[in-house]
Amino acid sequence: MQRTDYPATGAWHIGLPAGRRQFVHLGERAVALDVGATLRDVTIAYETWGTLNDDASNAVLICHAWTGDSHVAGAAGEGHATPGWWEGIVGPGLAIDTNEWFVVCSNVLGGCQGTTGPASPHPDDGTPYGSRFPVITVRDMVRAQLRLADSLGVRRWHAVVGGSMGGMQALEWAITYPARVDALVAIGTCLQSTAQQIAWGAIGRRAIRIDPKWRGGDYYDAAVGDGPWQGLAVARMVAQVTFRSDNVFTDRFGRDLADADAENSGIGLWDKFEVERYLDHHGDRLVRRFDTNSYLLIGKAMDLHDVARGRGGLAQAMRRVASRTLAMGISSDILYPTYQ
Repeated sequence: MQRTDYPATGAWHIGLPAGRRQFVHLGERAVALDVGATLRDVTIAYETWGTLNDDASNAVLICHAWTGDSHVAGAAGEGHATPGWWEGIVGPGLAIDTNEWFVVCSNVLGGCQGTTGPASPHPDDGTPYGSRFPVITVRDMVRAQLRLADSLGVRRWHAVVGGSMGGMQALEWAITYPARVDALVAIGTCLQSTAQQIAWGAIGRRAIRIDPKWRGGDYYDAAVGDGPWQGLAVARMVAQVTFRSDNVFTDRFGRDLADADAENSGIGLWDKFEVERYLDHHGDRLVRRFDTNSYLLIGKAMDLHDVARGRGGLAQAMRRVASRTLAMGISSDILYPTYQ
């Protein structure tokens, strides 16, 4: 069905309520990227919880996953379409206790929720970067976070914590800046992306690329309903399948039909199973709160993730880690299986 109410992009932009977001503007202090390019006038959006102590020894960095943002904890409301994604983990008296710890989370470089990304205005002409935004890596994201840490006066994180792509960032922090990380917590992630993980990403990218309304990445002037929402929704549906095992899907949905009722058998060609409706729901939600180009760029950064790159192999790279380390797998995750 053709939708007419999807925005061209779900990116946050100046003029919208900031919510809990705070901002660091790097100005002319350009961020060097692995591809050889630089980004200038970079803005980093972040949120904090708790209070930094006098010697800045109680700071905890939380790194978000692919379609996450800085809103780790807190209610939905102005500036935040959804509640915090770790609402039950971060807060007073919770596992990451904000009565004790100063918690920081930033939107990643290349993201779409306040940090400079493809939907942001290019410093040369004020129009969105779009197709001009360079390829980024997880290491680039961490370099930008280092600038944020410096601006906050944090010389050493008590812990860097993240799951999935957030875990990739946490690993890069511990390897790239070992003197600045006391503890590493990596959840449901990997040291280097595998061929199958890259293959899943490639399907999502293809779905976006063949959407004619993607327009090569320059779609920000599209009218409501005329952006690349179909490609992004399908890409998200594909990814959503990888986040749960067969058993989890079966236990939750079985073979239940979504469209069957007393007057409809539910076996028409386009009648849906409950699991299809679930995938539709997640595609719909993402289109309203995310940017298609950011989805492409961040997904590519995940595929490029390899802590061994330029470091003489995995063993050499991991020897650089000086922090206490907790690594956890999730048995129901088929994208990042526990063996990794």
